[in-house]
Amino acid sequence: MTQATPPAPFDRRAAYLIILLFGLVSLFGDIIYEGARSVTGPYLFALGGSALVVGIVAGLGEFLGYALRLVSGRLADATRRYWTFTFLGYGMLIAVPLLALAGSWEVAALLFILERIGKGIRAPAKDAILSNVTAGIGRGWGFGIHEALDQIGAVIGPVILSTAFFLRGDYRVGFALLLIPFAMMMLALTLTRSRAPAPAAIETATRPAPQAPPTRALVPYGIFTALTMAGFVAFPLVAYHFATTGIVPGAQIPLYYAVAMGVDAVVALAAGRVYDRVGLSVLAAVPLIGITVPFLAFSLSPLWALAGAALWGASMGIQETVMRAAIADYTHISKRALAYGIFNTIYGAGWFLGSVVLGWAYGVSIPLVIGFAAGAQILALPVFFQAKQMMEAGRR
Repeated sequence: MTQATPPAPFDRRAAYLIILLFGLVSLFGDIIYEGARSVTGPYLFALGGSALVVGIVAGLGEFLGYALRLVSGRLADATRRYWTFTFLGYGMLIAVPLLALAGSWEVAALLFILERIGKGIRAPAKDAILSNVTAGIGRGWGFGIHEALDQIGAVIGPVILSTAFFLRGDYRVGFALLLIPFAMMMLALTLTRSRAPAPAAIETATRPAPQAPPTRALVPYGIFTALTMAGFVAFPLVAYHFATTGIVPGAQIPLYYAVAMGVDAVVALAAGRVYDRVGLSVLAAVPLIGITVPFLAFSLSPLWALAGAALWGASMGIQETVMRAAIADYTHISKRALAYGIFNTIYGAGWFLGSVVLGWAYGVSIPLVIGFAAGAQILALPVFFQAKQMMEAGRR
């Protein structure tokens, strides 16, 4: 297949334009799926689902969304059709507006899971493309810009659902309105592809391929990822707690999620800059924040719950920026999508298993939820420092 050659020297303004366009794609995408995620727990509850159902749907959706990345990442690298996988995955976001037609928790659960599957199809290819484009400006900063735009959409989506609930008493109108950003997202994606039809050529023209650490150096990093995600409470369970205890009114629950996403956007930019300067050390903040979140989020105080939501967003900002940038910096360009697939599978598997346990634990006692979540994060800390040492030594 003929590859287009980017201009030399590297055009930083062109790279920023592509990153901004891709950020708009993610902005519209997040309006859609983060709007849905903000009310997954309450919507399933309203349709008759239990706490265990919410935990399983949230966890299974995340697991499939991440497990499929192993397959889609390998296929994207093998075929080099990164844009094809990206378009297909984003197209599956149509499942979210269809939630307006769901008449039972079973149908809603299927649509929530289908949306996650779409992300599993597109994510490795999308991240590989973005890693190519950000190579010349600093990957932490590039991913941070993208994540910040991404999270602007993640704020708007919950606000749409919250407003719809306030005006109509349910979320169905809000889901139907998400057809508008879906159309805008697909248009923006088409424009982005026209600006970067051969993104890998951009990276090879701007920087040499990194020396990858030996495989054994990445094992502790995978263990750290699994542990910290097992103890990272999925927001649908947090929202379920808000709804069932009544500490947060139904119309305000999406706004708490919007706050989390706003914090995510700000932290993503800062974390990206710090990563470009100090490296992997910034990831130590993920388990440290994760220890605190369950104590606040599962309290009976709206103020503490809001603080928990904000810290939850801060952790996500670091994860979505630094973890993605680090994978690109520690892997070869020819295996980039596969690398994203492997580590995101570990990420999703840890989150799935942890979500199932936490969903079960919530039905037993809240202290059990807090103990499991905090305990997993405490175990993750020493593993992280071992992973950091081995990965950095492998690149010297």
